[in-house]
Amino acid sequence: MIRPCKQKPLLITLGEPAGIGSDCVLLAQQDHPQWFANTIIAAPKPWLALRAKELGIAAHIESVDDLYGQASDGHTLLCWNPITDGSHHLHTNPSVQPIAGHPTPETAQSVIACIEAAALACIRGDAKGMTTGPIEKAVLRNAGFTFPGHTEFLAHLGNDCNIVMMLASQQLRIALLTTHLALQDVPAALSIEKTLQCIQITHHDLKYRFGIETPRLAMCGLNPHAGEQGHFGREELNILMPAVELARQQGIQITDPLPADTLFSAQMRQQFDTIVCCYHDQGLIPIKALSFGDAVNVTLGLPFIRTSVDHGTALDRAGKGNITYSSLVEAIKLAHNMQRYD
Repeated sequence: MIRPCKQKPLLITLGEPAGIGSDCVLLAQQDHPQWFANTIIAAPKPWLALRAKELGIAAHIESVDDLYGQASDGHTLLCWNPITDGSHHLHTNPSVQPIAGHPTPETAQSVIACIEAAALACIRGDAKGMTTGPIEKAVLRNAGFTFPGHTEFLAHLGNDCNIVMMLASQQLRIALLTTHLALQDVPAALSIEKTLQCIQITHHDLKYRFGIETPRLAMCGLNPHAGEQGHFGREELNILMPAVELARQQGIQITDPLPADTLFSAQMRQQFDTIVCCYHDQGLIPIKALSFGDAVNVTLGLPFIRTSVDHGTALDRAGKGNITYSSLVEAIKLAHNMQRYD
């Protein structure tokens, strides 16, 4: 059922249509329709309809022409297939039907277009935020997509704003100083300026989008034993600690660089709202060990709310129904909760 709605919708993008993005939406909506109220799927209706047929789900799916004043009661999935957005011509071709498990270049431009249109709608203020499904990066790059992933593309659309990648769950939140870099390149990528910027963005969004009045941050050291006073590396002394001291001068609560081998223990991590980590696996290994399937990828620093699932496209499971959709539900929940403070 479509009903008039004064609230701006949350947009959901499916990501790679040959992957499990559609499966997650369809299965989650069957079991938890309440979380799909006031949401709109930014994708061609045939993509969802075909996957519903493959899964044997009698989903109620309708198309809408725009985002204004429309919302579902949660029992109907609304699909918005963007054609143009301002000066951007966004090509989507709903006649090209995705085959579960088999990505094709023919849908790549449509995937990019739907992500772009959803982000621009958020920037214009037509939508409150967006939740994204997983993309197949190699297929998109072959179609001319030059960004490492969603996060960098959305930062570009947001006027090349400074962003921070966060993974959040009920057990732990981590924020990353660097993201997709070879381990050998991490030390050279660290700087006082970038570390301070990450701390500032994380503190701001914890306060104004998570509703934490006085965020408590922990700084994770790069080297074993947080450098052992310079004996195992000097990044803690020369980069991380100066950034921490500057942050404290701005009223931010953050620890000295602490050893990674104890910081993620239950006793330690419960003292903090977020742990700032130096590189990808330093943060993602503990949070996925604790919360895989329930963690949410959040992009901090954007001019709008963006959450995402913490998993990939799982092409081998697409269209078969044997998937877990809990990360999508958590991502939608978190986006709606963040809207209360935005």
